[in-house]
Amino acid sequence: MALDSGSTTTNPGVAVSAPIAKTVPSERVHHGDVFVDEYEWLRDKENPEVIAYLEAENAFTDSQTEKLRPLREKIFDEIKARTQETDLSVPTRMGDYWYYSRSFEGKQYGVHCRVRVAGPDDWTPPQLEVGVAVEGEQVLLDSNELAEGHDFFSLGAFSLSHAGDLLAYSVDTVGDERYVLRFKNLETGAILEDEIPGTAPGATWSLDGTHVFYQTVDESWRPDTVWRHRLGTAKDADVKVFHEPDERYWVSIGATRSEKYLVVWVGSKITSEGWILESDNPEGEFRVLIPRREGVEYSAEHAVIGGEDKLLIMHNDVVDSVKAENFVLAEAPVADPANMRILIGHRDDVRLEDVDAFSDKLVLSYRKEALPRVAVWPLTADGYGDLKEIDFDLALFSAGLGSNPEWEQPTLRMGVTSFITPMRVYDYIPGTGELLLRKEQPVLGGYNPEDYVQQRDWAVAADGTRIPVSLVVRRDAAPGPKPLLLYGYGSYEASIDPGFSVARLSMLDRGMVFAVAHVRGGGEMGRLWYEHGKTLTKKNTFTDFVSCARHLIDSGVTAADRMIADGGSAGGLLVGAVANLAPELFAGILANVPFVDPLTSILDPSLPLTVIEWDEWGNPLEDKEVYDYMKSYSPYENVEAKDYPAILAITSLNDTRVLYVEPAKWVAKLRATKTGHSQLLLKTEMSAGHGGVSGRYEKWKEVAFEFAWVLDTVGVSDL
Repeated sequence: MALDSGSTTTNPGVAVSAPIAKTVPSERVHHGDVFVDEYEWLRDKENPEVIAYLEAENAFTDSQTEKLRPLREKIFDEIKARTQETDLSVPTRMGDYWYYSRSFEGKQYGVHCRVRVAGPDDWTPPQLEVGVAVEGEQVLLDSNELAEGHDFFSLGAFSLSHAGDLLAYSVDTVGDERYVLRFKNLETGAILEDEIPGTAPGATWSLDGTHVFYQTVDESWRPDTVWRHRLGTAKDADVKVFHEPDERYWVSIGATRSEKYLVVWVGSKITSEGWILESDNPEGEFRVLIPRREGVEYSAEHAVIGGEDKLLIMHNDVVDSVKAENFVLAEAPVADPANMRILIGHRDDVRLEDVDAFSDKLVLSYRKEALPRVAVWPLTADGYGDLKEIDFDLALFSAGLGSNPEWEQPTLRMGVTSFITPMRVYDYIPGTGELLLRKEQPVLGGYNPEDYVQQRDWAVAADGTRIPVSLVVRRDAAPGPKPLLLYGYGSYEASIDPGFSVARLSMLDRGMVFAVAHVRGGGEMGRLWYEHGKTLTKKNTFTDFVSCARHLIDSGVTAADRMIADGGSAGGLLVGAVANLAPELFAGILANVPFVDPLTSILDPSLPLTVIEWDEWGNPLEDKEVYDYMKSYSPYENVEAKDYPAILAITSLNDTRVLYVEPAKWVAKLRATKTGHSQLLLKTEMSAGHGGVSGRYEKWKEVAFEFAWVLDTVGVSDL
């Protein structure tokens, strides 16, 4: 590794130069195209020279951001001061107990607890108060104790047996998303001898609590196998109950809310298949619901309609000669799932997303006008009552079901939030339509939502498509162009819905605007919104974001020297591509675990999760058109000798989803190629995974680090 002597730290007395990675030409040849990759050597994290390079980048980043230490400490203190550190969640009833979690000032992780219900008709959650002891409280799991001695900690499974006497839980102390599954007897407090390493995070109990079903992953980190473990037996005796050899498919297992069935789900990006088994027969054979057909997705929920067991099937198959892109809802007998009757037909303007079944009602989740909606559908002796959408009296909001584990319950737990509304937890009473507020996320320090304004705007893409843009700003923000953080994602049909953030207040209160570009590739506007931003239409994602940025400049909301583009993971690909497309529109680019070398990754089936990604991006190994198209937008392969915005790339050494090597190569190539004097920073968390550092205080420090950089880059660095 050579060092550049041109850039030095602002930290008095200490000179740290910008690292210049050595070049080791490596040829990649596909479809007659030869690409010379000079930084592929950075992939080998067992190489001490690679670690030394990453550490040099970290040292350089530390030196260049040292001047921001007072600001990030101030932001950290603000987040901490606004957060009620010692707090409790709203209790959720399951069986004979109310379950809830606690957080404590000074502790990084949560504590899971429970207390007995007063009686069978007790559906009003107990009013728990900070600092007041709860009579009969039982601590089930303290993650702070489990995390002791580890730099990283993640709780995976937290699964209670139906009788409530056993707990299956799993932990990851490395960040590679491979968990160790353990069991606890909640009546004695004893940890059982059963221990299963190398699992995916979930665990599902049989009805009688004698067996647990769990998943393992293959060498590419794809959950591919479901196992059955009988409590009290050795791991070697575990039975493989399902294996999916096709590398395009993920496997998961769960249980219906009625507890009557276990269901194995197999899914690619565009195809799904379910396998069902009675939960009281854990050693039986799973049977297929509807055999998979390429391009057809479906889900199935058990319901009892008019006294008969039914499956509620949501699917996007052809109905009346038309592909149901936004899905339809049908019912079918459990014994004959293919014999479907349509309950809710297809609509171009409504994307059906989920249906939840209870003993006497259904809850429908769907998306309309770029916002998530919830409706309750009573079940009657004859079938179905009148569907009623719940009105939350907010212009921009995100709403959905909370934890509702019980099959028979008179209330429905729901969560509602917006950019200016802290999360509210309600119990909805279907019989009366009442929304009983159980808790609003506390924001200390006198937060007043009236001090802020949220609104929906629309940009127009080059092809005439209207792109929604959400904005939130302080009501008293100075007139004229304001500093602005523009966030985008635009992949996997993921929707970036309005949500409150305590940390974000530190930016808003300094006069910044927070905006979300709801670009194609996401799911905000329905399935076709996603279809028009993937594979050979992927560039719409990037050009939509550029159109949103130009709209915000042209309408006077911000200016090019006052705007930051922000994205993580696939959103990191978005902002990386935008840095090449329109660097002149941004003062800075914030890229978290960015997928900036997509073609190299998607060409290598041995890399984690590559094959299952072909439905999202296309298969460049087999298809030259896909290869050429991906190469034309890959951020890494399109770095040019031009002036780029300031860039802060953050990654994790143990990330198994987007490998650290992608941003490492990207920053190395940018530094060697770009013109101008913009600052390039790479920060690698040396003991973290895809989600970054663990522990709430460490996450707050990370957010404060990013926000301080953002504010400084747009010229707002006042304490």
